[in-house]
Amino acid sequence: MNKSDAERFCNRWLPAWTGNDPEGLIRFYDEGARYLDPTVKQGLIGHARILPYFTKLLKNNPSWVWTREEVFPTENGFTLKWKAQIPVRNAVIEEYGLDIVEMAGDRIVRNEVYFDTRPLIEAILKG
Repeated sequence: MNKSDAERFCNRWLPAWTGNDPEGLIRFYDEGARYLDPTVKQGLIGHARILPYFTKLLKNNPSWVWTREEVFPTENGFTLKWKAQIPVRNAVIEEYGLDIVEMAGDRIVRNEVYFDTRPLIEAILKG
């Protein structure tokens, strides 16, 4: 994937993480996609497993905002450096992380998310 294609994809995909629309978000993923993040380290495979997770995640975080910082194209996709602004009570936690994204056509087949969850967990537990 070239850099401009990866950037255009991110410009459509990242906003789908905001606003509590898991059905809209899952459309970016292939039926057999593999997804993992710090909460589901073992990974989830397929819409039937990923969609319920996205539904809960987006319901709990309807106002978070993800933005592209840098994109590094790879043969089958890209690595994304992102910034997330995550409202927690009366504060906004700012996190940076990386996604490994592999594509088949215009759908994600592999999405691995990596970031330090400690500041977010600490903010949640302060309540």
